[in-house]
Amino acid sequence: MAENIHPFYETHRSAMETAMRDRLDLAEAMLRERTHVTDIDGIRREVMDEFEIVLTQMPYVGGAASRMSDFFMRLMGFVAISRVLRRHGVPVPVIGEIERDTYKAQLLTVSEAKRLASGRQFVSPENLALLREQAARSVTKAHQEEFPEDFVYDFVEPGPQDSFEFGINYKACGFCKLAARHGDKDILPNICGLDFVAYAARGIRLERTQTLAGGASHCNFRFSRLPPDEAANP
Repeated sequence: MAENIHPFYETHRSAMETAMRDRLDLAEAMLRERTHVTDIDGIRREVMDEFEIVLTQMPYVGGAASRMSDFFMRLMGFVAISRVLRRHGVPVPVIGEIERDTYKAQLLTVSEAKRLASGRQFVSPENLALLREQAARSVTKAHQEEFPEDFVYDFVEPGPQDSFEFGINYKACGFCKLAARHGDKDILPNICGLDFVAYAARGIRLERTQTLAGGASHCNFRFSRLPPDEAANP
């Protein structure tokens, strides 16, 4: 019996599929230049077929009420790309490079004004309040029992000697849980690498020295605003 897509993700399915097709358009030249793959049309079909499988595997973590739902919707497509290219013998580090460059190209199709506005919203007092609230909820027993596949994290306030504006320590990762369940642990570093691209495009500096995927006890995200000249050229 085929697995079903959660109703929340079903409502966003068309937009996610469109984003995937756009992503594959941007990746085509890179695939030709950096891999031995020749049947690009075949790869596209395989990736879209794999994405249909991925959609059924996406964990529901609260829908619109959870900030982490957006992470799954934006990044799970790269799991499909990684799986297909891995099956075709493309080295995982090469897959990661292609995915990072493709994601950057896709993000930069959005105007600089909109991207930087999104970055300002991310570090706004209103969003920081939301981050604190959802972080506090994520560590509760009730939340973890209701959404066992969700991320678990702490909000980190900067100390007097710190240069970052705020931080997040992820103590459990939804992508790690999914990768362990479906045999994707080797491609996890590729997914982790997309974070730097995503925040830089919005004018945000991400500093991180360890990850759960790399065997650490937590992922130590530290955020600050990029100087205007760097923000304009991510």
